[in-house]
Amino acid sequence: MRRRELMILMGGAAVAWPVAARAQQKAMPVIGYLNTGSPDTNPPLLAAFRQGLSETGYVEGQNLAIEYRWAEGNYDRLPALAADLVGRKVDLIMANSPPSALAAKSATSTIPIVFRSGADPVRDGLVASLARPGRNLTGVSFIADELTAKRLELLSELVPRAGVIALLMNPNNATAERVIRDVQEAARTKGLQLHVLKAGSESEIDTAFASLVQLHAGALVVGADPFLSGRREQLVALASRRAVPSIYAWREFAASGGLISYGPSLTSAFRLVGHYAGKVLKGAKPADLPVQQQTTLELVINLKTAKALGLTIPPSLLQRADQVIE
Repeated sequence: MRRRELMILMGGAAVAWPVAARAQQKAMPVIGYLNTGSPDTNPPLLAAFRQGLSETGYVEGQNLAIEYRWAEGNYDRLPALAADLVGRKVDLIMANSPPSALAAKSATSTIPIVFRSGADPVRDGLVASLARPGRNLTGVSFIADELTAKRLELLSELVPRAGVIALLMNPNNATAERVIRDVQEAARTKGLQLHVLKAGSESEIDTAFASLVQLHAGALVVGADPFLSGRREQLVALASRRAVPSIYAWREFAASGGLISYGPSLTSAFRLVGHYAGKVLKGAKPADLPVQQQTTLELVINLKTAKALGLTIPPSLLQRADQVIE
């Protein structure tokens, strides 16, 4: 009887093993990656997100799958893309910006959402508070929109003769009007004339730059917007072609040939988002994870571009720079 019982047990195990293996394969978590941009924009940011995941033990293709959804700069596509991810029953949604996070929040109240926000997630209605997010959202927040007025001041210091400065904003961003008001107030305080240019597509960016000459704008502030960030190469090339000194939100712009940038590190933020996503996949509840606030800011100056524009960087500005590209 013992031998017979052993054979039955072995046979049962042989049958059960494939079932267990299939169950294990099915249990591989799936992240829905909801991005306002396109696959060819800012690959280092996706790499940073994956790095954060790997630090918590998750590697795409090994024990994790990622479903990518790209809005290609068309924010009105985000609700449908978010709904598609919810319909596929992903285990978590990573939202790369406030518009993505708001679309995901509208699509689900149960699937965890980890976001990256350059605005105030409380004011935008994403979370109840930074310390206690509540519901199914948490993420990483840093000041970016609020720094736009500061960028105007830095640009004015760098180009003191520019009495007319232009501000380029994406009108499709929910925070655009608020940022415009802040920058207009900063311009009035400094006695500067400010022209607001709006662009939500590639062609509109070209049109905005073409109008700089007519407006007699001596410098340009580029808003901290996901779509505009995704058009980094186009913006830097146009600024160079038009010989207009420009300031941007992210160091990637200065590294690509932009004159100056001031803002937090995007790669650090995406890495932190990946780390938080890994924690949630391991069982942590978003409501119990405080929104991480990234407070370190970077001032990057491209000396090569400054020389091409015939600008001399004030020593006071050079001394404050975190990186000078020569």
